Amino acid sequence: MKVLLIVPAYNEALNIEKTIKDIKDNTDYDYVIINDCSKDNTKEICQKNEFNLINLPINYGLTSAIQVGMKYAKQNGYDIVIQFDGDGQHQAKYLKSLVEEIQKENCNIAIGSRFVTKRKPISMRMLGSFLLSIAIKLTTFKTIKDPTSGMRAFDKKSIEEFVNNTSLTPEPDTLVYMIKKKMKIKEVQVEMKEREFGESYLKPWRSIQYMTNMFFSIIFIRAITRKNK
Repeated sequence: MKVLLIVPAYNEALNIEKTIKDIKDNTDYDYVIINDCSKDNTKEICQKNEFNLINLPINYGLTSAIQVGMKYAKQNGYDIVIQFDGDGQHQAKYLKSLVEEIQKENCNIAIGSRFVTKRKPISMRMLGSFLLSIAIKLTTFKTIKDPTSGMRAFDKKSIEEFVNNTSLTPEPDTLVYMIKKKMKIKEVQVEMKEREFGESYLKPWRSIQYMTNMFFSIIFIRAITRKNK
């Protein structure tokens, strides 16, 4: 079974070498870095190390980076795709557990979740995650404990959905869409690290906008997606 890691990267010059080393040390999976027109020297570092790399000509954003990776996966006959952040927060030692869940046909999408066996901490940072979990529960009657996790594995069926529907994003509202399409989603306990270098694009005000948009999309848009018969 062929497995591909999609590693989106924007200004990850200080993190990308460590991220790829972690992948190589802990798995035998293929990977492709989608460099989203970084302003730093992410591209040069990847080329120097001969990393498998696709360079986007302008900064399209995370959604386009994942779409490009999904199309690459389909064109090259991969059975499973895993979204794996380039900022060093994800740990490759957990990836085999995600793959195994799909191989056992337990699910179409396996999420690397921080909150399967651990309680979600009470904090302003986790308030948005809590609200999104509620929105997903209201629209699908399914529980997703870590809807904002960016570590997700997709089987061929869900890869096909991404390729054929360019409106899909690597965000919580797409999980609702997939559930409506009768896909099974399972969460697998993982640990994540804090970002060591660089800054998250989600600043406080941007985080509020993000959560508002996601909540609206889940309730009013993905909620009306027609189910597959």
